[in-house]
Amino acid sequence: MQYRPLGRTGMEVSPYCLGAMMFGAFGNPDHEDSIRIIHKALDAGINFIDTADIYSYGESEEIVGKALKGRRDNVVLATKAYNPMGDAPNQRGASRRWLFRAVEDSLRRLQTDYIDLFQMHRPAPDTDIEETLSALTDLMRAGKIRAIGSSTFPVSDIIEAQWVAERRGLARFRTEQPPYSILNRVIEREVLPTCERYGMGAMVWSPLAMGMLTGRYRRDQPQPESSRVRFFPKQMSHARSLEAVEQLISLAESADMTLTHMALAFVMAHPGVTSAIIGPRRMEHLDDLLAGAEVRLTDDILDQIDAIVPPGTETGPIEANYQPPALQNAELRRRSLTERAAA
Repeated sequence: MQYRPLGRTGMEVSPYCLGAMMFGAFGNPDHEDSIRIIHKALDAGINFIDTADIYSYGESEEIVGKALKGRRDNVVLATKAYNPMGDAPNQRGASRRWLFRAVEDSLRRLQTDYIDLFQMHRPAPDTDIEETLSALTDLMRAGKIRAIGSSTFPVSDIIEAQWVAERRGLARFRTEQPPYSILNRVIEREVLPTCERYGMGAMVWSPLAMGMLTGRYRRDQPQPESSRVRFFPKQMSHARSLEAVEQLISLAESADMTLTHMALAFVMAHPGVTSAIIGPRRMEHLDDLLAGAEVRLTDDILDQIDAIVPPGTETGPIEANYQPPALQNAELRRRSLTERAAA
């Protein structure tokens, strides 16, 4: 594999990043099988693994930790924190109190004494970004983590974090982990250009659009039984997305490649993308993904993709994406009745 710089961290990573979300109870509960998948990925040249504390509530990290025994030094290991890891109100978020605990818990589960890339899994509007960056800076100085990053941060939050780090002399977010696929190209407008401007690596998740770009989900056909259909029904049945999938399948067939390989090659063609996160649940999934590692798209194919889904647009919602509080809570975008009456 041709390794790429992970932003300005000085680390070199593979174009594919092995996502570990599907290892554990949420996906593949067989630890030994999951470990075999990880080992095969490493043997194929992948040196970048991304997990999170929330994945199967720590089980994914435990599996990754077992798989990396004897191989830890050759892997760039990334994990994340923010989501609830218990019922107590302070077992989540981006506070100094929680991050110190979250990092120690991840280190224990991963069976390592350092994390190469520690990321904030989601923005935390209730926590001052200076509080978060200060805590992460101290954890870096203590040798617990080597670099820090963000995930699904809006552009305004990415820029604010950079400014606060500069003005306060704190560690900077060196990476961003946004969703990106042929069906969801919104980050081409601002997120990727901003990452390039600040020298941030971009490791994109859901390059197969939650599986819609595998060919399993088709227009006018029954939806397959899957957890994605149960948890993200609007996204997986969106008419515009399914129509685009039909056109993309035809394009891939005319180019003599699979839809999956075309979708992965598409995200890797963007100069602002460092790595695409692949999340196999079974060995055959990994085999198929690895088979497309050398696929490159011509300008003609990229132009035809642009005609199906124009740059900077999306065909439908990403239900797993970050939603700012004002979009979830009507009270944050409406004046009170008293204020409206006085206006």
